[in-house]
Amino acid sequence: MKFAYRLPNYRPESINQATSMGLESVGGLATHIILSKLGPREAAFVACLNRRFHVWASDDYVWARFCAQDLNLSSPLDPCGNPCPSFKVAYTKWRTEFSMYPWPLVMRVNRCWHKLKEWFAIHFPEVLPTLRRGASEDEIEKFEKTLRIKLPLPSRVIYRFCNGQKLPNEHYIGSLQSSLLGIIGGYSLYDHSVNVFLLPLSQVILDSRSVMTQMGFSSRSKHIVVASSATHSEKLFFLNCSSGQLYVGTKNLVTDGEMLPCVPEALITSARDSKGCQQQDGMLLWLEEHARRLHDGIIKVRQEHKMRSINLFPEQPPLCSCAITNGVKVRASAAFVPEFSNLQAESEKFLFAYSIRMSLSPEGCVINGLTVNTCQLSWRHWIIRTNDVLVADVNGEAVIGKFPLLRSGKEEFVYQSCTSLPASSGSIEGSFTFVPGRLADPKDGPFAVEVAKFPLQLPDYIF
Repeated sequence: MKFAYRLPNYRPESINQATSMGLESVGGLATHIILSKLGPREAAFVACLNRRFHVWASDDYVWARFCAQDLNLSSPLDPCGNPCPSFKVAYTKWRTEFSMYPWPLVMRVNRCWHKLKEWFAIHFPEVLPTLRRGASEDEIEKFEKTLRIKLPLPSRVIYRFCNGQKLPNEHYIGSLQSSLLGIIGGYSLYDHSVNVFLLPLSQVILDSRSVMTQMGFSSRSKHIVVASSATHSEKLFFLNCSSGQLYVGTKNLVTDGEMLPCVPEALITSARDSKGCQQQDGMLLWLEEHARRLHDGIIKVRQEHKMRSINLFPEQPPLCSCAITNGVKVRASAAFVPEFSNLQAESEKFLFAYSIRMSLSPEGCVINGLTVNTCQLSWRHWIIRTNDVLVADVNGEAVIGKFPLLRSGKEEFVYQSCTSLPASSGSIEGSFTFVPGRLADPKDGPFAVEVAKFPLQLPDYIF
């Protein structure tokens, strides 16, 4: 099988030097390793030298390495997941299927999806059935004609690999859990719950038309809705097909079209290679960062009342603080809430939800030499700052109206609340007052438990 790959920097005489270098004398296995180091294009050219090199360069050991390096394939599969007779055939089908795109971009998008699916398979397998097969070129062209837009090249490749998710109304109908299977995840505070799904192209059309009509945008707007929450429609993500930037709507989205960029602008403006091809856009950068945060353990799956979902409250420092006082551990972190933020307000511009997780060590708490296996919260004290300026000093009973009782070695008590800031960064710190035993039956006097400072900040990447 011949490959029509152009190799502008290779000359016939330079390839023929392979024979003069004694390559034929090193043996089959060693030659296979050398060929796999050269790369698929070079291997295809070397195959033209003579019959022996053709056999070596066509060996599936060589093409298995190319498939693993370029496509993360451990078995010979075509782009639709169908088995192929050999790795060489599989590699050829992939190159043919994506021949209209820059190959480095195809490999990059493939790595992103592979990394996400790899994490899902280990930590959140129930989300895998919601992922749709990739859209065909015909489906994408029909989509573009319908909305009269042109997808940025990276987003187009993203949809070639995966056409978004099956949505709750078509997956596990009637199940509350299905509304929590968004691959981007979410958070909850009070009666507000958010869980963001990546939308399939068919839903992008419906939502884009509906939202643009509500916002009074022109029918020729280049903004399309690519992700949204299944539980609350207030949280919407828009791809600007002209600039490639990804945006999220604020509280003023419908009335004033107010949005915030979801990835650093500098990365979008420097996204073209030497040939003018767009190598990254907001959607690709966003998904890559999301995959990184999942793999690094910055965000995780959280279970609450037998319901599991990806939770956007950070779990690792410096975004998550942790302090232990007398056996009581308190972890705390915050997430920016764009859909309730109002950039036109004078004081309460940026809304942040925060999550507090408290637990008692298996050894219990020791107060004045007395070991107690339970303790109960009675009081809270918050110090809230923005840019190191005091905004609020709050004292009050309970947390969200509750007086949690911690038992040694048991699960964390978790609660969410929120606060707004006049600026895009700030912090919260403070303390909880606990009594050993129970409020109704204290075993000793109250003691203070530290809540270490944790940041409130508008992130570079908004999810």
